[in-house]
Amino acid sequence: FTQQFWLNEFLTAKNNAVFGQSPTTNRKVMVEYSSPNTNKPLHLGHVRNILLGHSISEILKACGNEVIKSTLVNDRGIHICKSMLAWQKFGNGETPARSGLKGDHLVGKYYVEFDKAYKAEIKNLVAIENISEEDAAKKSLLMKEAQQMLLDWEAGKLDVIELWKMMNGWVYDGFDASYKMLGVTFDKTYYESNTYLLGKTAVEEGLQQGVFEKEIDNSVWVDLTADGLDRKVLQRKDGTSVYITQDIGTAQLKYDDYKMDESIYVVGNEQDYHFKVLQLILKKLGKPYADGIYHMSYGMVELPNGKMKSREGTVVDADDLMGEMIASAKSTTEELGKVEGLSEVEKEKLFYTIGMGALKYFLLKVDPKKKMLFNPAESIDFHGHTGPFIQYTHARICSILRKNTITRQSLEDSLKGYALHPLEKKLIQEIYLFPIKILEAGKEHNPSVVANYAFNLAKEFNHFYAELSVLKSDNEKEIQFRLHLVEMVATVIKKSMLLLGIDVPEKM
Repeated sequence: FTQQFWLNEFLTAKNNAVFGQSPTTNRKVMVEYSSPNTNKPLHLGHVRNILLGHSISEILKACGNEVIKSTLVNDRGIHICKSMLAWQKFGNGETPARSGLKGDHLVGKYYVEFDKAYKAEIKNLVAIENISEEDAAKKSLLMKEAQQMLLDWEAGKLDVIELWKMMNGWVYDGFDASYKMLGVTFDKTYYESNTYLLGKTAVEEGLQQGVFEKEIDNSVWVDLTADGLDRKVLQRKDGTSVYITQDIGTAQLKYDDYKMDESIYVVGNEQDYHFKVLQLILKKLGKPYADGIYHMSYGMVELPNGKMKSREGTVVDADDLMGEMIASAKSTTEELGKVEGLSEVEKEKLFYTIGMGALKYFLLKVDPKKKMLFNPAESIDFHGHTGPFIQYTHARICSILRKNTITRQSLEDSLKGYALHPLEKKLIQEIYLFPIKILEAGKEHNPSVVANYAFNLAKEFNHFYAELSVLKSDNEKEIQFRLHLVEMVATVIKKSMLLLGIDVPEKM
């Protein structure tokens, strides 16, 4: 390619206020993510899920799609009843206001309390009655009470419903605060308590079409062995539905609501088989939206000390993690002396921006399909493959631009017959890739494509800046061109990072 080709491409990009944004495709996409249980607060695993869902939504919007961000809240079931029962037994009327705990943390505390009491009961039964743990579990009065509470909830028993509403209300307030901190929103919230019976219609439909089969004991199954899968129960003999049945019903509800072309589920890779089965069943039922289902599968996040378990209270709490990241950003930034001249309000905003940028970038720079090890200390490094490195590059460019005036009419003039330095050309080539990388990330459902692109662009700028002076030149034409060039680098860095849900400061 000639130098003039690259100069023309740069001029086109610079004059395009929506550079990177593709034309409208008239495609509608729903992205379902977060989908928490209302028996515990959000943890590190949820954070990866939420950030992936939010980022792929923003990327697909930039690809020209209409995007609906949705979440399905798992607000019913035996696990919810465990928290409710434990609060009833051990809570002494404790509330978020009285305890000073966020509502989701308070409810999560009683989920852990249930598990402790249940294990103690099992241990006791084994010792007293000299029976196996398995037999003791069958005799557990605590578990029987939780199961009875679920039956009472399904029967609409007033006091159980009131307790459920109150405790779920606490959790939703807690979730909202965490979502606000993460900077994510949803266009539509579905609740499992409203959708868990929807699959029953699909079961009848499948039986009528001969796709499903009913056993003598009244249970309903689908045989997928010819497709390389197995036989799957869709309705138990007592008439109750299973998760896959609920998902079939909810898939229909979503399509009825939005008639989308693609329905993306951001769910961990332990559910890979589940989504193969879901899509295949919907195809067999002749659903027009079956081919549009996509499982955005991602690997688990592990810590240097291993896996997390909610029941045992060994999870990395999302709120604690965000607080620690902001505190870490504060200490690192202050050590480097990068807060001089900032007011207290500006400092607090900067620490939040850097801390959250570090967390989000670290979780998004890895291909979603890979499991990953989260290292908080590594994520905050200002010189590594991190969010703060990219944020600092943006702030550095803003500092250059604050001290110098760009004459707007100068760009076309400065390009005429301009002899590009190889490092200038490399920066233009990186900028040129921006819309291409967005489309690639959208097609692959992979935000790490954009994350790594932003890092490469920042790295190229730093190489350029170390080798060439933006301002120390006798040639005014060269100064003006380089000011336009670095301004465009800052614009593209900012746009890239926003697609990841990350803000970039102008001072740092």
